[in-house]
Amino acid sequence: MKGRVMMARVMACLAALFLASAGAAQLATSNGTGVTVRALDKLTGKVEDLEIDARQSASMGRITITANECRYPEANAAGEAYASLTISEVGKDAPVYQGWMIASSPALNPMDHPRYDVWVLRCTTS
Repeated sequence: MKGRVMMARVMACLAALFLASAGAAQLATSNGTGVTVRALDKLTGKVEDLEIDARQSASMGRITITANECRYPEANAAGEAYASLTISEVGKDAPVYQGWMIASSPALNPMDHPRYDVWVLRCTTS
């Protein structure tokens, strides 16, 4: 019984340490005024950079990209961009993509579409 109590205390201390370090490691961010994305039509080879204001949309071919939000490191506007996007396609009821994309790691949460690729380049700040 004594061993179980000791183990529970050790686990509680480890959990508290983990939670404290996770909070301290969070990066302070600022919100951009919009996002710049690059869209590729794999069928035609057309590539287009689209600047989209926050809560606005832009279209390329059969898809419409809505920029919900874009965040970047507080001290570095040209740094890492994290953008929340909703991408819909003509003729489809549900979005073909809805989530966060990270500029430096587009493969972490990519849009899985047979014709189009979309990835974040940067947040816009003005």
